[in-house]
Amino acid sequence: MPRYYFDLRDDTGIALDEEGLELSSPRAVQAEAAKSIADMARDAVLSASPAGGRQEMAIDVRDANGPIMQVKFYFEIESLTSRSHARDH
Repeated sequence: MPRYYFDLRDDTGIALDEEGLELSSPRAVQAEAAKSIADMARDAVLSASPAGGRQEMAIDVRDANGPIMQVKFYFEIESLTSRSHARDH
């Protein structure tokens, strides 16, 4: 079974996957990338400033021959209470 590496990329840099995972199909690779990006997104949203700002992250998937897939995620936190207070005053 081929081994795939899931490198994590965000605004602070890249964390290389040194171990990788043996997966049986492109669908299994895509599912693992989706799980990884979801975990990254959850952690990033929880630790983000309420003032927000756009954040980007990606999972770069590679095998022994090089890059094969990139899964990207973008999010922005916008405080709606600040906007409604500004209109009230």
